[in-house]
Parts: sequence; C-alpha cells; structure tokens
Amino acid sequence: MPPPPASPESANYFGRLLTLIWLSFGQLVRTPSHSRRAEAARRSARHVLLLVVIVSAVIITLMYAFDVEEISLMPPRGTPSLWWVRVLTDFGKDVYVLWVLALSLIAVALAAPALRGMSRATMLGLGTRLQYLFLSVVLSVAAGELVKWIVGRGRPFVGGKANAFNFQHFAGSEAYASFPSGHSITAFALAFAVSAVWPRARIIMLLYALMIAATRLVLLAHHPSDVVAGALVGVIGAMTVRYWFAARRLGFAIHRDGTVVALSGPSEGRLKRVARSAFAP
Repeated sequence: MPPPPASPESANYFGRLLTLIWLSFGQLVRTPSHSRRAEAARRSARHVLLLVVIVSAVIITLMYAFDVEEISLMPPRGTPSLWWVRVLTDFGKDVYVLWVLALSLIAVALAAPALRGMSRATMLGLGTRLQYLFLSVVLSVAAGELVKWIVGRGRPFVGGKANAFNFQHFAGSEAYASFPSGHSITAFALAFAVSAVWPRARIIMLLYALMIAATRLVLLAHHPSDVVAGALVGVIGAMTVRYWFAARRLGFAIHRDGTVVALSGPSEGRLKRVARSAFAP
C-alpha cells in the first residue's frame, strides 16, 4: 500500500506538487458518485447509437458514390503550391495537439502549488478542464489507431488507381491507414471537448475541425468517407470522456433528464490575474 499523501497545505512546494498530482490522479479513477449518472449513461448511449447509425449510412454512401470522384478532382500529391495547406494540416496532427495540451497541464501543475485560496482553486479548475481536453484526444486517437489497423484501407491511389475498396486488413502500414482519418479524429475530438467546456467557442472550433478535414482531402491523404469516420470517432471519444468526468463530478453536472452540462469555470479575467501572479518574478 502506498503511504498516504502529505497534507495539501504542506510548507514544502514539492510536497504540495506531489500531493496535487496524487489527488488529481485519484479523482480521475475514483468510483463514480453522481446520483444521476445512470440517466446520463442512457442518454449518451442513445445519442451515440443515433450518431453511429446516421454517420455509418453517410460513410457507406460516400464510399460507393463519391470517394473516387472526389479524389480524382484533387491536385496531384506533393503539388508545390499546396505548401500552405500542408502547414494548416499540421494544426490537426495528434502529436502536436497533445504536446500543447500536455505542456499546458504541466504549467498548471507547476503553478498551482505556489498559490493559495481562490487563486489556487481557479488554477485547479483550469487544470480539470485541460485534463478533459487531453484525455478526450488521447482516447479518440487510441481508438482510431485500433480501427485503422483492423480496417487497413488504402490511401487514395495506393495501388496505382482510384479505388475506394482497397483493403489489407491488419496490415499495420502507413499506406493502409486511411480509415479513419487521424487528423480528423484529433480535430473533432478537440472541437467537441472545447465546445463542451466553453460553449461560446463552438462555432470557431467547428470551423477549425472542418478546415483540418478539408486539408486531408486536398492533400490526397484521405477519402471523404475517411474524414467523416474520423469525425465520428473523435466526437464519440470526447463524449465518453465527458461522461466519465460528469459521473465523478469533475467539471460537469448532470441534469435530471441525463443532460451533461459544463460547470461554470473561472472567467478569462480571473485566469489572467491568476496567471500573472503565478508566473510573476
């Protein structure tokens, strides 16, 4: 058995930091306690099922009726004038997005032990929301990698011609990792998660996710059905993590009908003031 954590108000900074990390991990894995978690689970399951049915129909339609036509209209892979599209598409690369979120979490973790009272509570509230964003993307990307390996769909023009049904299941190679789009998974998981925490950012995040999906098509990295499937995986992954947090009363509340809503977080002005005090020399 590990020793009990030190007091959160330990005079030693590193003691407070270790306690913060221990407690943060503990609250993520603790037994769900929300009395309405069953209602939220049923409501989320209905929404996921509806999404899967509708989007699966769209994916099948695209594969049969549109995928080949769309990739045939795109400029050749490696076209020099598309350099700016290659720059934009990296904003949806999972490694880059996860590093930004991880570094933000580390910054919050390092700053919080040095604060007291409401300032610390504000920073910890931000940390909980960043945990949600990070885990939403991680879970979605991991699920997407598993689906890629199982499906083994060839990327556009792999094999020398436009073929929407070029599969090598369990191939595990980059050439046969087209379905679903990893960039779309990352972008839509992040877009859903940010919108769940900060609803006012919903339109901006949707435009961001659509932009990333469009770049994957223009660069001939994916078929249209691949990016739609990526959007589905990303949204379901972020929904799953949202339920996990809500069931443990972390950052989200559950209404009587099972609707999961974000708890009010610290205002932008308060965050700026806390950040200045935390990182002031």
